[in-house]
Amino acid sequence: MSVNDPIADMLTRIRNAGLARHQTVTIPLSKIKHRIAEILQDEGYIKSFEVADGQPYSSIVLHLKYTANRQPVITGLKRVSRPGLRVYTKRTDIPRVRGGLGLSILSTPKGLMTGDKAWQEGVGGEVLCYIW
Repeated sequence: MSVNDPIADMLTRIRNAGLARHQTVTIPLSKIKHRIAEILQDEGYIKSFEVADGQPYSSIVLHLKYTANRQPVITGLKRVSRPGLRVYTKRTDIPRVRGGLGLSILSTPKGLMTGDKAWQEGVGGEVLCYIW
């Protein structure tokens, strides 16, 4: 299967698995998706993740997190910058998601990080996605 935008594919798989109340979701592995999974775990949006080696490709298995009444912790995901329209931001213009309740993920010269971390580091970059 050929995917033109692997990050959008990852976000769609997470969104669909959450709506279907699945416990886990499997995503093809890449360095950028691995780092996004680390950020989601650090920020408390998923329980955990693991890298599963396999044939013909390795994958990431995300263990989704739900509230006490079986509602997904991740209520929304939005891909911002895409292959056809890149979106960049300066440090002073880093967007706040849902008034600070959400999370923006940026690709900066210092690596992938949240919008808050990029602001603290004093760098801007490409806005990959919003998660709330």
